[in-house]
Amino acid sequence: MADKRDFYEVLGVSKTATEEELKKAYRVLAKKYHPDMNPGDKDAEAKFKEASEAYAVLSDPDKRAKYDQYGMSAFDGSGGAGGFEYSSADYADMFGDLFGDLFGGAFGGAFGGFGGFGSSRNANPNAPRRGANVKTTVRITFMEAMRGVKKDIEINYKEACANCGGSGCKPGTSPVSCKECGGKGVVTLTQRTIFGMAQTQRSCPSCGGAGKIIKDKCPKCMGTGYVTRKKTVTADIPAGIDDGEGIRVSGFGEPGTNGGERGDLLVQVRVASHPTFGREEYDIFTSVPISFAQAALGDTLRLETIDGPVEYELRAGTQPNTRIRLRGKGVPVPRRNERGDQYVTFMVQVPDRLNKEQKEALQAFDAACGGTLAGSEKKKKGLFK
Repeated sequence: MADKRDFYEVLGVSKTATEEELKKAYRVLAKKYHPDMNPGDKDAEAKFKEASEAYAVLSDPDKRAKYDQYGMSAFDGSGGAGGFEYSSADYADMFGDLFGDLFGGAFGGAFGGFGGFGSSRNANPNAPRRGANVKTTVRITFMEAMRGVKKDIEINYKEACANCGGSGCKPGTSPVSCKECGGKGVVTLTQRTIFGMAQTQRSCPSCGGAGKIIKDKCPKCMGTGYVTRKKTVTADIPAGIDDGEGIRVSGFGEPGTNGGERGDLLVQVRVASHPTFGREEYDIFTSVPISFAQAALGDTLRLETIDGPVEYELRAGTQPNTRIRLRGKGVPVPRRNERGDQYVTFMVQVPDRLNKEQKEALQAFDAACGGTLAGSEKKKKGLFK
């Protein structure tokens, strides 16, 4: 091990390099020297192996700490670290995602699918598999969202074909074993890597992983084993749900395979806006117009809430844009016995048209307040002075 270069020097980073800096440096070297990018170039292959070994050590916090303490002797057992041992699983974990990002597709899959060099990862294609989820959308009003509601939703529902009993075969016939995979449902792919030959398994492209092929298809379901019909499902939408949120209705998704359970129906809820109430999380916001007289003298108001109108004593001298809070009058919190608050902003309205009598009344009010209008006697006296 004595002739090996320092791992930090190999990657071209400092000894204080972060995990992200290590990964970035290795990405550059891996892409530059990878054997698939340099076919037949032994020098490039050697540099790729060297960079891979360096990254394998420095990307692991424990191994890096031992390497920093004992150097290369950490590998041969002469140092206090006791040596390093790498399993195929170590390489799979370290390089699976990295090579998938660099080269994608088959090569990334080869590393991600490692169970060991020269071995394969086995999967049981005949194991029960859960069906896929189905998505739909339902629209409700603002008040329905506040109180909760049950909504009937019509969906396309797959159920076993009555003609073939769900087998997909024409009555009186049976499926045959797939010749390409020998009825296993998977095929084995062998690929050359710098660490040896790697084998991975994929679903058989001929039978789709079923291990069997239907030659005589059922005329009713065209070999799928299922027929689709319209079905009405009732979705229980909880009070307080917000626009864009979703609920799950179990067991109304795609059917499973090999006896697996059905998927679920995922319902996205779209909530219509309200002309009076606005919402932010679990709080409600409203604006209430009041007259100048109400603001100045105070009044008893009826404020609208999602529970109905409530009385509120407006104090005299209320200023424009004053905001108050009505505790517990906001949105219900789903699955919790809590509610948000309602915030009410008072908007003092200024009339844009006044008749003669109203103008005279306001002028008299202004004079009683000391005269703020430009035509008042006080202003005139001040001007002549």
